[in-house]
Amino acid sequence: MKKFTKILALVLCLSLCASLLAACGPKEVAKDTNQTDFYIMGGMSALSAGYDSNVVLNELAENAGITIEWDTMSDSLSEQVNIRIAGEQLPDAFQGVGFSNYDISTYGADGVFIDLTPYLNADVMPNLTKILEEHPDIRAAITMSDGKIYGLPAAEQMGTAGIGLEEDYSIYTVPQFSMINKAWLDELGLPIPTTLDELHDALVAFKENDMSATYYGNAPGSTIPMSTGFDQWCWGQNVFYAGFGFTNWTNDICNDLVLQDDGTVDFVSTWDGYRDAVTYFHDWYAEGLMDVEMFSQSTSQLIAKCSQGQVGVATWWYIEEVMGEKSSDYVFLPILEGPDGTYNVTVRDGGAVNSGNLNVTSACGNPEALLKFYDQWYDGEVVMQLQYGPIGTFFTEQDDKGMWISITDEEAREKFGKSAGELKGVHEVYGPKLILSSYYNDYFYMEDRAIVRLQDLANSWVDPYVKSMTTYPIDCVFTSDELEVIDRYRADFESAVSEQEALWLKDGGPSDEEWDAYCQMLVDSCGMEELLKVYQAAYDRYAGK
Repeated sequence: MKKFTKILALVLCLSLCASLLAACGPKEVAKDTNQTDFYIMGGMSALSAGYDSNVVLNELAENAGITIEWDTMSDSLSEQVNIRIAGEQLPDAFQGVGFSNYDISTYGADGVFIDLTPYLNADVMPNLTKILEEHPDIRAAITMSDGKIYGLPAAEQMGTAGIGLEEDYSIYTVPQFSMINKAWLDELGLPIPTTLDELHDALVAFKENDMSATYYGNAPGSTIPMSTGFDQWCWGQNVFYAGFGFTNWTNDICNDLVLQDDGTVDFVSTWDGYRDAVTYFHDWYAEGLMDVEMFSQSTSQLIAKCSQGQVGVATWWYIEEVMGEKSSDYVFLPILEGPDGTYNVTVRDGGAVNSGNLNVTSACGNPEALLKFYDQWYDGEVVMQLQYGPIGTFFTEQDDKGMWISITDEEAREKFGKSAGELKGVHEVYGPKLILSSYYNDYFYMEDRAIVRLQDLANSWVDPYVKSMTTYPIDCVFTSDELEVIDRYRADFESAVSEQEALWLKDGGPSDEEWDAYCQMLVDSCGMEELLKVYQAAYDRYAGK
């Protein structure tokens, strides 16, 4: 009896251990391998009417022989996704969430996301398979360091090839355009500045002559010589740093990171030119030439000031969008030379190819059926409708080349009571949309304002001023260990640099002692050297070194 008791105790102990181990991994549930009803959770535009009545999605689901229950939201998405994953209440797939590579690798290793590699073939996903064969860089971008693919590719390759240029570079290459009120310059007898010192003198003249009041009749003292945001995407002050050897645009890899022509990575935030820049522009700030609200204002506040004729110089993609009825008084500024007579624009890479917008989970019993549905998204004419809206609504007709023509603002307002942009927001579907540059020559035209943006980019910025197109490739793939380093240090590093830059612009500095302490702090507390090692190693693999 005693022997039996010991055996029973051992069995119970082993059973308990097995249960505990099972609890640590993904929850095993009974799966229906013939599943045709799917539950998808994810994000959507705030303007969206929801996906249940989306005619394009419903037609695609019918073609694939499946039905989908959509659980989509524009707010609180991250919170709800985390609750689902933590509670092991997984949908069949997450769509339009935008998981980072760190998330994807982690959830893939944990068994939350399944490896899609077995389904990337001509039988299950013929459209995507063809694209991956023709664009091995896309396959490389979505392959994690363990060799597996846990999500379908998404990207919008909007580049200059789409407007007929031979050299294809992204619409994001230079994210800020600077503009100046030429009517004020003419009134004061001043030329368009070509150097930072000349711009400084023009801003002083704008302020001293209170041009907002004297030219537009605004309230006395309303003139703001220059207004921007601080380290903002298309409306920051960063373009003016070109005169000191860099432009530290915000970016998707790590702010202030640059790839140099010799293949080495570095952070501009420790360069002598960076120190010189914040010192130089503090003088502008102290003289009242830069908007005191630049560190806190919103885009709507900036646009209100500009459209009311208060601002002499600003940054944005389009003059018309920010200056409103005063647009005809403004022209683009060139890239301005610094005090030593030189400049350098450090360009950005294009939009990333990512695999965080469609991830099938371990709860899905029939991935093949679901992925046949998503393979239809990789047809050029289908993805244009998922991006903008269905044929007959957003796309009104085809021209003699078979290219779809989108609705105009005037037509959209007359027919739907919305602008074309708002109409797009209503019908746009978030998810694994892959829009290749060739689609703008084969299926549909770009939006008019995107064409203007690319023309301005080529003619006013890249061709005359960009000396090197070298940029850190946004599609670099990091190992799990490297992703852990990035996750540990990146946010703190970026915050520390940004906070100190703002303080120096406002309060002055840095002294030699402050500069040395700042550089040491980035090493000791913010993992700068560890980050550089990670980014260098990932680039070297990417470049085949």
